[in-house]
Amino acid sequence: MRLKDLVVMVVEGSAMQQKIVAGALRAHGVRDLRQVRSGAAALALLGEAPVDLLISAMYLDDMTGSELLHAVRGDERSRETAFVLISSETDAQVLDPIRQAGVIAILSKQGFSADSLRDALRATLQYYESGDELIAGREPEDLQVLLVDDSEMSRKHVRRLLGNMGIEQIDEAADGKAACELLAQRFYDVAFTDYNMPGMDGRELVEYVRSSSSQPSLPVLMITSESDRRRLAEVERAGVSAICDKPFDPTRVRGLLDGVLREAQ
Repeated sequence: MRLKDLVVMVVEGSAMQQKIVAGALRAHGVRDLRQVRSGAAALALLGEAPVDLLISAMYLDDMTGSELLHAVRGDERSRETAFVLISSETDAQVLDPIRQAGVIAILSKQGFSADSLRDALRATLQYYESGDELIAGREPEDLQVLLVDDSEMSRKHVRRLLGNMGIEQIDEAADGKAACELLAQRFYDVAFTDYNMPGMDGRELVEYVRSSSSQPSLPVLMITSESDRRRLAEVERAGVSAICDKPFDPTRVRGLLDGVLREAQ
């Protein structure tokens, strides 16, 4: 897929902001562009014909961007549509549901630029690309992966992106405790985990892996929306192999995965 092949819908109540985003999209080569001003109009159009990328503001007249994304993810016809948020919102608690639901990128409305949009479009193309290149010299379909996240939407999003890399063998756990049970039953090449989970969080899971599991050297990658540097420092001290933010760049995750697997060889 190329940029000129992308079908893009922009959901924005402000006519001026619509014009700015549409102009930037066309400048990057997007040809098929649809524009609506409400979440209801967006969902109605999605029900008629799919799009590749939905770009939305956070605050619409009839719903929030988070509510729109969750409605999209809840509809079988549109659940895998790439989603980009453009917002001036900075509250982590407000943005976290968007991150957990598998957003491609969150762009600042105040600092909106052609470059930031280009990066989001590149990430969208990667979202739809698939391949089976070797990872750390290994066939991706041979890798045994454990995916740990209490958000089902987030697991589906990460699972899809790992699948795009050719990774097929993925076990899922909704929390750290369930992950420990799986670790006791089988061997894994790598684990992906969130930080904030009920019961046993990501830090505690890393500590368990390093000190109490039968696989103390298991590479553990944390993909998280956690922004508290103190907490993340604690995770690093616990022995996490790498940390990547949500939303994340698939190319970066692939690079991190390749790196930690090579270190583990």
